[in-house]
Amino acid sequence: MRPRIFITRPLPAPTLDRLRAGCEVELNPEDRPVAPAQLAEICAERRIEGLVVCGARVTEQVVEAATYLRVVSNVGVGYDNVDVAACTRRRIPVTNTAGVLEETTADLAFALLMAAARRVAEGDRYVREGRWEQWQWSLLWGADIHHQTLGIYGLGSIGRAMARRGRGFCMGILYHSRRRADAAVEAELGATLVDRDTLFHESDFVSLHVPLTPETHHLVAARELSLMKPTAFLINTARGKVVDEEALAAALESGRIAGAGLDVFENEPRVHPALPGLPNVVLAPHIGSATLATRSRMAALAAENLLAALAGRRPPNVVNPEVFS
Repeated sequence: MRPRIFITRPLPAPTLDRLRAGCEVELNPEDRPVAPAQLAEICAERRIEGLVVCGARVTEQVVEAATYLRVVSNVGVGYDNVDVAACTRRRIPVTNTAGVLEETTADLAFALLMAAARRVAEGDRYVREGRWEQWQWSLLWGADIHHQTLGIYGLGSIGRAMARRGRGFCMGILYHSRRRADAAVEAELGATLVDRDTLFHESDFVSLHVPLTPETHHLVAARELSLMKPTAFLINTARGKVVDEEALAAALESGRIAGAGLDVFENEPRVHPALPGLPNVVLAPHIGSATLATRSRMAALAAENLLAALAGRRPPNVVNPEVFS
């Protein structure tokens, strides 16, 4: 009997075809989240053995209800939406799609950096609103990017990709990370390890590339923002809760920092009410990996992870490997 799986959102047809070849597939046909209570009910009633999770939360309630569950395959590199500890207690592997979206996410992070520094969104609104009547010497002056200092918090795969983009703009690279990078990586990127305070104090642009954990919740709050230059910019494509949004809104409104570029928010899809009205912040709706090629690769890897686990093999991207020990 083929294993029964549930997919929380529509995925590309080639991925669905591959999964249907080996599994009994049920899916949410709408591009909307499935609430945890509903997901728990589906897993219990339909004896779901595999979950492909895209923008849904797998809580302890879901794990407890899903008595047949054998694998949770998350379509994304971050997995803070999955109660990994609850899965591990049941020896259920949890997987992600690391390795296929890093460059694309770094593209978006650098796009936000450039848009914030050069006031691209403001300029776009200025033209669309019919306010541009003539060339002006003092119109929409922004900040240089080239030869400035890029501070990267978290030198993982996305952080390193961001550093390479900064090098292309002749930027100096500072970084702070849980673990020091190999000397060869530092040399390749021209990256210098510094402590937290130095990163915020000396960088012209601070770009965040850390997972959301209890340790990184509100990693950037009023204190960190107070260390930044008044000419500096904060870029966040990691997770919204890494930044204290209230403190950031206050810093932007007061001019404590020059600007920000945000792809993620504390309470998505809700945004702090002060942010949309501020001209010095660029806002994007969590689209870091949103290209056809990358989302297709993510879906394919999620399918590969799921099928491997259901076949009793160790998946390529397992995040709780202790379940196989």
